[in-house]
Amino acid sequence: MSKNIILLIEDNPDDVLLTQRALRRNQIEADVVVKTDGAEALDWLFASGAYSERNPAQLPSLILLDLKLPKIGGLDVLRRIREEPNTRLVRVVVLTTSREDEDVVESYHLGASSYIRKPVDLEEFSRVIGHLGTYWLAINEALPSRAGGG
Repeated sequence: MSKNIILLIEDNPDDVLLTQRALRRNQIEADVVVKTDGAEALDWLFASGAYSERNPAQLPSLILLDLKLPKIGGLDVLRRIREEPNTRLVRVVVLTTSREDEDVVESYHLGASSYIRKPVDLEEFSRVIGHLGTYWLAINEALPSRAGGG
């Protein structure tokens, strides 16, 4: 079985470091691929543009998606992920500071697997990331690889 890949789509360098540190601290076994804007994330995911040599069949086990992104916003990224048959079933957790009810509703409407508000407290943030990684990568039963979605 191949190692889990987490696609972290986050433009805040501090949140990237905190997430990576929390995953390591909680012993979440995964290769973390970081993309800092929506356009780059979609290019990586769909093996286009600068990532045209990447194997598009190698999908992430989990996508952690911020909503407030440059170039292409998180909701539009989620919409594109769900529109494509190859990525439709990939687990996408919205991980954002947004407290807007509309963002929660629209995220679920577009097919988010989960919506989590980033805790401000560093210890709580680490706990949340640990629980998130454990649940989605160890406890939750993934689709068989032939069905798509990690």
